[in-house]
Amino acid sequence: MNRADLQRLAELRGADAEALLQARHWPAAYYLLGYAIECALKACAARQFGEHVVPDKRVINEFYTHELEKLLNISGAKKAWKSRAKRERDFQVNWSTVRDWSEAARYDLTITEATARDMYTAVTDATSGVLPWLKTVW
Repeated sequence: MNRADLQRLAELRGADAEALLQARHWPAAYYLLGYAIECALKACAARQFGEHVVPDKRVINEFYTHELEKLLNISGAKKAWKSRAKRERDFQVNWSTVRDWSEAARYDLTITEATARDMYTAVTDATSGVLPWLKTVW
């Protein structure tokens, strides 16, 4: 798995989630939207793994988490995130929706259509979505 693979996975999981929304599979769509953000944040973090560079141990250990806040902290994009969140309320709201995601969502059968659609907007909105922004910094 390399940075390009993670970028491709982020894009594919977002597209998969859209298909699942159309099929009314709310929990699965919600889960994959969060997973798309996880992959995108890991793609950002992977920039730090140079061929002849030993990465910081903390970065390596935290890379293997599913917690989006921790991944943001090691992504190398935290400063840009803070700046954008401070300037744009919609982006800040979208991050708040996304950051509540957990890999445990894969077992949650109670996710509603509204929750899944809110997550879809938070992840994909062209002007304030988290994934379009991550694509500019990965």
